[in-house]
Amino acid sequence: MKKHTKHTNLVRRNNDNFAPNEIAILGTKCGVISDLVHQVSEKLSNYKLAYFDASHAKDVAQNSLSEYVFHHQGNLQITTSGNINKFQQRLDFAQFDYVFINGNHYQGAKQILILDEAKEASVLKRLEQLDSIQFVVKLTKNTEYFSFLEEKYPQIKNITCYTIDEVDKIANHINNLIQEKIAPVKGLVLVGGKSTRMGKDKSELNYYGKPQKEAAKELLENNNLQTFYSVRDFSKKFILSEDERLEMTNKTQDVTLSAVERSQEIPDVFLNLGPFGGICSAFQKDPNAAWFVLATDVPFVTDKIIQLVLKHRNPSKTATAIKGKNKDFPEPLITIYEPKSYPILLQYLAQGYSCPRKMLINSDVEIVEIDDVFIRNVNTPEEFETAKTEINKL
Repeated sequence: MKKHTKHTNLVRRNNDNFAPNEIAILGTKCGVISDLVHQVSEKLSNYKLAYFDASHAKDVAQNSLSEYVFHHQGNLQITTSGNINKFQQRLDFAQFDYVFINGNHYQGAKQILILDEAKEASVLKRLEQLDSIQFVVKLTKNTEYFSFLEEKYPQIKNITCYTIDEVDKIANHINNLIQEKIAPVKGLVLVGGKSTRMGKDKSELNYYGKPQKEAAKELLENNNLQTFYSVRDFSKKFILSEDERLEMTNKTQDVTLSAVERSQEIPDVFLNLGPFGGICSAFQKDPNAAWFVLATDVPFVTDKIIQLVLKHRNPSKTATAIKGKNKDFPEPLITIYEPKSYPILLQYLAQGYSCPRKMLINSDVEIVEIDDVFIRNVNTPEEFETAKTEINKL
């Protein structure tokens, strides 16, 4: 009997306990941990970093008012009440490349163990939390491994070890841990538009001897990106059971070709939202990938443009977007959207906005400037004829 499931089995972003990518530091005084975090962070200033700690105030009154105090230089101080909630923390930390955690207070999915003889009892108390030690830090070269550590983890002396003053080496190790989790890039060609002004499907227009949707897909695939079509919905004609598909495949090759095409499509599950819905639908399919979004009404985009965007991709930003040199705003449909952009898009949708450009304008985005001619939109039959004539002359 088939097991009944209440909830849709959605693909989830790969999260640690409190953040997409975190490491807890434990084994010594909180002040030493905090100092190390700040020293390392100065070496890794090209990333977005956060430090998750507990308040060390002895007497804390219950807040009747949550206070958000913004300094004019951009600093934010929050004073509020409430218990730690991992789901809320994952939202709060979704925009950070790496989150350091004071492991004396909270358990992180990965750990840095600092060996401090004065805190041996504290480490023993948290022994079960040390299930993914990335490296060990000694307060001095002569600090010994605790006997219970060697008993519990016989290979612990084989783990990389630094002394507390080797900040450059520690920062480099953490840099490698960050790099390991940078999302792969996939391609998304938007073909679900209504093409009202053109009067026919813009994705089927022929500039280069083939439908433009195929030309756009090849641009992304030629740069080693697994690429999908974003479509409004699947044609019901091809929603078949496996047995039906096998039976019909024996009768006609067309069905086989269509089935292959369908496997390369991502249908909109966020309906009637245009490109915004297509981008969100791609993230629902794979929230652990970055998506290089390319429209089919920008036929002057070349392989060099695609390579330029990939070259300047900045995974620490929300997105990497093209902007015309004489334009005021970025072009949202020639853009790499990082996984951290997905929760932001959903937050805009919750506020009643479905414009990807609005999100880009108000987010931390890497901008790549190019000549305006490369990002000309072709929306009418007259513009199509003009564009095709120009392309034929190239």
